[in-house]
Amino acid sequence: MRKITLAAAVTLLAAPLAAQTSPQVTNDLTVTIAPQQYRICNDRPGRPTWMDEVHPREAYKALTLMDLYELRAWEQIVETGNCGCEVRFPAWEDASEEFNERYLLASASEHTAAQRDIRQLRNELRHAVQDICEAQGNW
Repeated sequence: MRKITLAAAVTLLAAPLAAQTSPQVTNDLTVTIAPQQYRICNDRPGRPTWMDEVHPREAYKALTLMDLYELRAWEQIVETGNCGCEVRFPAWEDASEEFNERYLLASASEHTAAQRDIRQLRNELRHAVQDICEAQGNW
């Protein structure tokens, strides 16, 4: 009898909690996609559309371009000492052009090697870039 009473008491006490944390279910199927909000520099240029549409087996190409884009931006930050949004997040055209010239027709293993080299160069710049950007409130 005690076990039944205890089980009933726990169930009655847990019911309001479960009701409060239940997700709201609606029949509204409207898709609402709000623009992504960042902590800094919300007016970043959009990346090339092919990066969002790339086949999963070729996602390494998009990763190579993203790494190259960030490396070139970080090089500019160190060179100019400026970490403004226009320097930290430049237009994608230059990085895309370099990617197309150097890596577009490369094999997956060549992309892997390129990503490793690009990330190594980027890691060498990391502390300098972080110091500059933190001083300017943009890290």
